[in-house]
Amino acid sequence: MTDPANTVRLDKWLWAARFYKTRGLAVEAIEGGKVEVNDDKAKRSKAVRVGDRVRLRQGPYEWRLVVRGLSERRGPATEAQQLYEEEAEGKAARERHAEQLKLAYQQDPPEKGRPTKKDRRDLEKWRRGWGE
Repeated sequence: MTDPANTVRLDKWLWAARFYKTRGLAVEAIEGGKVEVNDDKAKRSKAVRVGDRVRLRQGPYEWRLVVRGLSERRGPATEAQQLYEEEAEGKAARERHAEQLKLAYQQDPPEKGRPTKKDRRDLEKWRRGWGE
């Protein structure tokens, strides 16, 4: 049996550790299968203990964490960072992925705004086959 004094609900811990802005968003991520605790799919009421391993996907990034502290309240970011420790290999993989995304963005930046009237005319001309 788990000691309630030494555990916190997963959704509360993720919110307190500032991975999600609201508990509702944390619940959506958990129910969407984006959070695992000790390599098992988790439920929002899963009791988290110090030493548990949490894997969490946010957008294109994956966090691999070890729980180092428990809190049911959301505090400043400096306190939230004391609640977990990021695994070295997970951090390196996340940083590599961020660098790849940055390079891809630099090679193919997104379009800027709506096309101008000239751009629309050129596009229409191209669609018609350049004046055929």
